[in-house]
Amino acid sequence: MKTIPPAKRADILRDFQTLKMAQSPHAFIRGTTAQFYGWLEELKKSSLPEGPPIWICGDCHVSNLGPLANVKGDVSVSIRDLDQTVIGNPAHDIIRLGLSLASAARGSALPGVTTARMLEQMIFGYMAAMSRRSGDDPGAGPSSIRSVVKRAVKRTWRHLAKERIEDTRPTIPAGKRFWPLTRKEGVEIKRLFATDELKRLATILRERDDDASVRVVDAAYWRKGCSSLGRLRYCVLLEVGDDPFELCLMDIKEAIAPSAPRHRKAAMPKDPAARVVEGARHLTPPLGERMRPAAFLGKSVFVRELMPQDLKLDLDVLPDDEAVKIARFLAFAVGRAHARQMDQTTRDRWSRQLKAAMPKSLDAPMWLWRSVVDLLALYERAYLEHCRRYAAQVA
Repeated sequence: MKTIPPAKRADILRDFQTLKMAQSPHAFIRGTTAQFYGWLEELKKSSLPEGPPIWICGDCHVSNLGPLANVKGDVSVSIRDLDQTVIGNPAHDIIRLGLSLASAARGSALPGVTTARMLEQMIFGYMAAMSRRSGDDPGAGPSSIRSVVKRAVKRTWRHLAKERIEDTRPTIPAGKRFWPLTRKEGVEIKRLFATDELKRLATILRERDDDASVRVVDAAYWRKGCSSLGRLRYCVLLEVGDDPFELCLMDIKEAIAPSAPRHRKAAMPKDPAARVVEGARHLTPPLGERMRPAAFLGKSVFVRELMPQDLKLDLDVLPDDEAVKIARFLAFAVGRAHARQMDQTTRDRWSRQLKAAMPKSLDAPMWLWRSVVDLLALYERAYLEHCRRYAAQVA
């Protein structure tokens, strides 16, 4: 496969992104984070509760949660994508998750009453994480999530390698997902992994020797993601150690300014990649300890090793008998990420704010219900317009 000049990648990736976002309303929501906050502002949600200023995901949809391993290989369902993380209002994560779940419910042809119950249970699950009472912990979750976690726990390097690499001497196969690098990119990747900081990142997992050698075996430009398509993204295959050596896959991803609104008095790193890593360390410590900020060809990027246990939740279609339980479980996972940043007094105060907003006729706060319903209507129209334009382009 010939190398695609960086100047020509943008148009190709834009076409991929347009196609991907046209595949389903849920995919469209994943690719329109900036529109989400723009529309939320247009709806004049002055009634939104102002939660304590903490690190939030900023793009808290279903696919950005899933099984995640720490450096020891222990697995838990956590927030796994922090591109949009900022110090902001935790209510934004709750609304974004509610919108994602409601869209999945519509795509699964679930009745409206199920969506209402899902939003109710979301708040119950989130508040349970605030309370920290042992009886409120949802445990391993509903069976559809347990099956994903069980599969993640059983995965090994062989599973990851089978998905990504091939040949006797492993390589990253060029094709639709992986594109050959320019000479300049190849030189820069070797320079990057010759630094002490990135060498240390490669040796921190699986109890590797701190002074083990690190060599770049192969690397490729990676066409991956939805909202992130068009940014720098690379997959790098490393050999760690000598005889025997271990193989590991590294993900290099460009970081940009977030669309999520920050708290007006928040002090955050100015460098986008440093902000992402700092947010990860607060929201999902097992992921944060596996990430490092870096500079690559004048761009801010963050680097992490891909672990076999890291999987996203594929819940575009929600099972009718588990949709409500799934909503509660995922909201608990988000609440747990928020709660670990608060002391007990702050958690109690935030819980009282949420509880006070609940009407007698509906256990979900009206600000959450109205936000999700209004945004869902806006997204439905925007999605159909997107599909119409895409159909006209390919006709």
